[in-house]
Amino acid sequence: MLDRVLNAKSVAIIGASKNKTKRGYQAIKTLLADGFEGEIYPVNPKEDKILGLNCYKDITQIDAPIDLALITTPAGTIPDILRKCGEKKVAGAIIIAGGFRELGVKGKELELEAVSVAKQTGVRLIGPNTSGMINLKTNMNLVGIQNPPRGNIALLCQSGNMALTLITEATIRKHEGFTYYVGVGNESDIKFHEYLEFFRNDPETKAILMYVEGMSEGRKFLQEAHKTSIKKPIILLKSGRSATGKKSAGSHTGSLAGMSEVSNRAYGRAGIIVIENSDELFPVAETLSSQPPIKTNTIAILADGGGHATIAADLLSDYGINLPELSDTTKAKLREILPEAASVINPVDVAGGTDADPSLFADCAKIILKDPNVGGLLVVGLFGGYGIRFEESLAIGEEAAAHRFGAMVKKRHKPIFVHSLYSSYESRALDLLRHYGIPVHDSLDISCKCVASLCKYGNYLKSYHGKTNFVFNWRAKARKEGQQIIETAKKEGRHVLLEHEAKQLIQLHGAPTSVGQVAKNQEDAWAMASKIIGNRDRKDKVVLKIVSPDILHKSDACGVKLNLSSESEVKKSFQQIIKNAKAYNPDADIRGVLVAPMAAKGLEIIIGTKIDEQFGPVIMYGLGGIMVEIMKDVTFWVLPVSPVSCKKMLEDTRSSVLLGGVRGQKGYDKAALRKLISMCSELIESYPEIEEMDLNPVLLYEEGLDVVDARIILKK
Repeated sequence: MLDRVLNAKSVAIIGASKNKTKRGYQAIKTLLADGFEGEIYPVNPKEDKILGLNCYKDITQIDAPIDLALITTPAGTIPDILRKCGEKKVAGAIIIAGGFRELGVKGKELELEAVSVAKQTGVRLIGPNTSGMINLKTNMNLVGIQNPPRGNIALLCQSGNMALTLITEATIRKHEGFTYYVGVGNESDIKFHEYLEFFRNDPETKAILMYVEGMSEGRKFLQEAHKTSIKKPIILLKSGRSATGKKSAGSHTGSLAGMSEVSNRAYGRAGIIVIENSDELFPVAETLSSQPPIKTNTIAILADGGGHATIAADLLSDYGINLPELSDTTKAKLREILPEAASVINPVDVAGGTDADPSLFADCAKIILKDPNVGGLLVVGLFGGYGIRFEESLAIGEEAAAHRFGAMVKKRHKPIFVHSLYSSYESRALDLLRHYGIPVHDSLDISCKCVASLCKYGNYLKSYHGKTNFVFNWRAKARKEGQQIIETAKKEGRHVLLEHEAKQLIQLHGAPTSVGQVAKNQEDAWAMASKIIGNRDRKDKVVLKIVSPDILHKSDACGVKLNLSSESEVKKSFQQIIKNAKAYNPDADIRGVLVAPMAAKGLEIIIGTKIDEQFGPVIMYGLGGIMVEIMKDVTFWVLPVSPVSCKKMLEDTRSSVLLGGVRGQKGYDKAALRKLISMCSELIESYPEIEEMDLNPVLLYEEGLDVVDARIILKK
């Protein structure tokens, strides 16, 4: 779909110029200097020739097909230019100019007009507010960065400066480069997920590197990422992690959902490797583009000094990576070639064994990588610097070891990472490692991050079939009775279901809950309560709650009375609840008081859903009751959730230890809890009208659970 745009064979430069400071001049100069394999057509009504090329007054005057237009003129000219591009059947246009939605209402209107014209004419847009794009396979450099390095990484970036940083880093590192760079800009037309689909099918792209500031169609992106990550890794840095989600007055879920909680979890479930620090972004992408993934979550360390080995072991442990015990065979073979003082446990410390002959590193690596318990090898210390630090002749042994390292990765399909203090020095051995795609860094932190990312990607590939594809089948399991409950509320002009209505709806889908009855007066309240309380021997009790679409948080209005067991208590509580509700909100529409059985004590849980602006429906799980706002021990997942996801959700909170039982207590019914989470996923999929839902508290027992309170908010 994007082939004619990203693999354009002809480019029109609209706004071409003889002024050397202008983008319209620099673009033509770069295309000519780099040897662009296609045709170049400058467009400027005031010029006849630019840099030896014929210049056209208008794009429609060009007597040849045009695949791509680079538009360098001001924002206000864009809609008319796009109309002419449409007449010419241009496949795509890159809009360099800013001055669109980022400038406010007028800019947004101009951008919408440009997009509308593009859709009418069939012209696909990159940008606006973009630095351009580069196709290094055809030498189509429409950015102007000099000599960007070629390689197998596709770069998608919403910041020109960030792109320049990454391209400069790749140039300095002298190893991996790029197939494409696209400045996504405002993402007004071509979306992130469309680029993913293109790069997924590009045979020369081995990894996709992304810097994202905002995303307009997050769920479609997750769906495409799910398809892409099984074929090639996606590495992403998301800016704006500290921004909190919009506050919602309607539910706990809305107020607790923040940008990073939702997006990071969603990206991870789609197989995307999320990077938190910008200096780790390119090293991780370089590693994932060239090294085989680690599916065993295990690594061995080979060191020529104890300090680096200890720090590396700590860092890897922090990432949850196992340093397995080496087999007896492995340890015996290492003892045969290493000095007596060497340590042959993991980490392996050569203890000076490589001082006279650094090629011994390769001998050790060969033995270690044969061990079935080991998924990869991290070499830490001075490798690559022996010829610099000690004796120049030692460089020969290092180079021989580097060649053997490269062969081992290919033969064993196990990655090798090298941390070297001499990474920034001129070292042929380290250059050879880079040639073979072996990551070399002078930072232990970055080296270990690369190991962790390769393990994370391997873990994803291993469990891929248990993941969701993020596709919603709306109305999949909607119930006629459930739809009627929602329609009744809508007909009354309500966007909130009353508690008993919400409970009826979730009960239809299998949730254990006591719906209760709504009493209009204190006599009705006692009549209903007396049926629940029964005889004195059972000692059953009831709870009374205010029923009003205008009072969502009943406790705030003192609209709840607990543990009632006598006629006087029930009638007095009824009157007090009505009085409190009127004092809290004199204009509230009060429907009565809900009478329900008092639930037995249990572990309080919250399960909630909301509509996220980027990803659509998401679900929250965590510690509930009044503690939810205090502890905020919750996790967010994009819906729908699979059985595997439900299990992982329970493990994803600090309070998960409580579910197994502590201090001699029996554990709680995790199977029932997972079933309820799945039910919530099904419920949201069944009724698109639902905006938010809170089940809080859910009381969890050794066997079973009880949804004590339910709140459902409909889309307005």
